[in-house]
Amino acid sequence: MAQKIMKALDRGAKCIVADPRRIFFAERSNLFLPLRPGSNIPLLNGMAYVIIKEELYDNEFVEKYVENFDSYRHYILSEWDLAKASRYTGLKPFLIEQAAYLYSQAKSALILWGLGVSEHRAGSYTAMAAANLATLCGFWGKPGCGAMPLRGQNNVQGVCDMGGLPYVLPGYQSYLDPTTKLRFQEVWGTSLPDREGKTLPTLLREALSGKVKGLYAMGYDVAMSHGDIGVVWKALSNLEFFVVQDIFMPLSGKYAHVVLPAASVFEKCGTFTNGERRVQLFEKAVSPPGEALPDWLILTKLAQKLGYNWNYQSPAEIAEEIGRVWPAWKGILHSRLKERGIQWPCPEEDHPGTPILFTTGFPKGKIHLAMAKHIPPFEEPTSQYPFLLVTIRRLNHYNVGSMSRRCPSLKKLYSEPIIDINPEDAKEFGIYEGARVRVWNDRGEVIFRAHLEERVPRGQLYTDFHFETALTNLLVSPGLDELMETPEYKVSAVAISLLS
Repeated sequence: MAQKIMKALDRGAKCIVADPRRIFFAERSNLFLPLRPGSNIPLLNGMAYVIIKEELYDNEFVEKYVENFDSYRHYILSEWDLAKASRYTGLKPFLIEQAAYLYSQAKSALILWGLGVSEHRAGSYTAMAAANLATLCGFWGKPGCGAMPLRGQNNVQGVCDMGGLPYVLPGYQSYLDPTTKLRFQEVWGTSLPDREGKTLPTLLREALSGKVKGLYAMGYDVAMSHGDIGVVWKALSNLEFFVVQDIFMPLSGKYAHVVLPAASVFEKCGTFTNGERRVQLFEKAVSPPGEALPDWLILTKLAQKLGYNWNYQSPAEIAEEIGRVWPAWKGILHSRLKERGIQWPCPEEDHPGTPILFTTGFPKGKIHLAMAKHIPPFEEPTSQYPFLLVTIRRLNHYNVGSMSRRCPSLKKLYSEPIIDINPEDAKEFGIYEGARVRVWNDRGEVIFRAHLEERVPRGQLYTDFHFETALTNLLVSPGLDELMETPEYKVSAVAISLLS
């Protein structure tokens, strides 16, 4: 995706970058907005204020497709003037105004964001605020338009599509719709629950209290990946039964009663779905080692042991079943994917797929603009913990590093946990390049190697979570997104000192 953005910039596309750090793309941008961590909504609502007040929005689109523009307009104009947006973001008002003009006056515009949006207490509301801007300017249903999250891994879209969320069935279909529920029950041959599931933070809280007795973690190292992992460890220790299924032994294996070895992506076949809804087939390259099996086969064998009549023979067969329960997937067959990827919706076997959504309108007819509210970070700097810690990912590693740390060439490029600090802050605390430093708060302490980085603003620290030898998420605040309960990885109050 970064390469595509670079090529677009080379062709003359304009770019706005909003990030606390002066990241690489900021050097190529037309406008850089170094906002405070946790102030995404004030920025977006401030831009909406300018767009509405100056009548820069697409009036024809708004009149045709927006159902609550008057109430949204009142909310923005009464609650989010430029002075307020500036106060929260730390940006000069003219920068927010300039961003609003650049965005709204473009012929086409795409808002891209990563985990710097979703991993905040108001992450869900921020996504809504971004969608609001696209709606105001009519940037839906056209090439190069929309609001597109860059997901944390290559198949997050696919997992969500398949119902990997506690409140929907595959295809984002509702448990509460009788027709949908009946279709699933007929295909699956079983009854469905009458209520939604629970989020992972809720499950962990209930494991800690003893209400939840068992958990099954598949391809997710919850003991290393989750926020505030000190509490997670206590919850896992309290379980009566914990199953871990992964390609390498994760930190979570320490708490597991059973560990099931899974095949890696190169040792099985299946599909990935990327951020543009493109379903892509991947084929098995080598056989899995030892007793490792593909995830689908492990689940099939487990179901058979539990007495269920699961007889899946291949991922292709499972894909056909998906099409029976989710009409938008009916035309996505492995035989077709051998030629090229297909973007859902693809309702028939001769359908070419759908590159652009909403070209003829919206499923419910009208768009409802969300009153996206600002929620401040759970923690702010104090005299005891004067720095804000922001977690990031390095180019040379992947997430918790279970794969990349086992790659000699990548490990050679980035072999130990490093924390980035502004040179002026480093000087004040007697920290020099390459020094070993201690970073701590009430939840724990972690040792890093210091790197002095001009791009880091004063009062902020940036580090990754790739190494088991430096469990950064031990320091992460207990703050959660108000709606989805995503941990607030991006804003945690800490202290730092030179390790003597």
